[in-house]
Amino acid sequence: MNLPLELQNKYKVLKKDIQSKLKEFSVVKPDNYFYELCFCICTPQSKAESAFAVQTKLIKQNFLENDFDPTQILRDPKHYIRFHNQKAKRLIEAKENWILISSVINSEISGSDKRAWLYENVKGIGMKESAHFLRNIGYRNLGILDRHILKHLVSSGVFDEIPNISSRKNYEKVEKAFADFADKNNIPMDELDLLFWSYEAGLILK
Repeated sequence: MNLPLELQNKYKVLKKDIQSKLKEFSVVKPDNYFYELCFCICTPQSKAESAFAVQTKLIKQNFLENDFDPTQILRDPKHYIRFHNQKAKRLIEAKENWILISSVINSEISGSDKRAWLYENVKGIGMKESAHFLRNIGYRNLGILDRHILKHLVSSGVFDEIPNISSRKNYEKVEKAFADFADKNNIPMDELDLLFWSYEAGLILK
């Protein structure tokens, strides 16, 4: 199970940019953690660029401190977020519970335990989004199993078909296979994640 030659060459070209992006994540200030969570609540079934635009507007309007309904921001055609009504409610709930959420994020428990807690206690984010959020604030070695990752794991021979990750148990099983594949190819899983994502999306975002 080797990384296809085309992706090996792509990695050589993008390696420094990918590592630079991961370094950016590692220095995100705690004041921005809440807005990184907002980004991840918005991303499912919507473009990352749109979620990033929404995040930027929420920061500009100081959503964490100001009391307003973010629905209009999410439904803006310039950066439309699918299921905006439901996601706006989830953003408000996250804000209401932020003191508790941030206390867990700032605790001494492991990154995997923090992901499990977020998955179980924060509405609107699953295993993938919980891992995505933690990666975006500097945590490493948590698989973000979106369609890009799963597609490339199939094309690389790790799986014969797109695996089922609907349950936490299945997700963690696929994540372990992804980590093993990354180790075999001597590329950190976080870098391989961004390689797959940028290969499909055409840019390295987050």
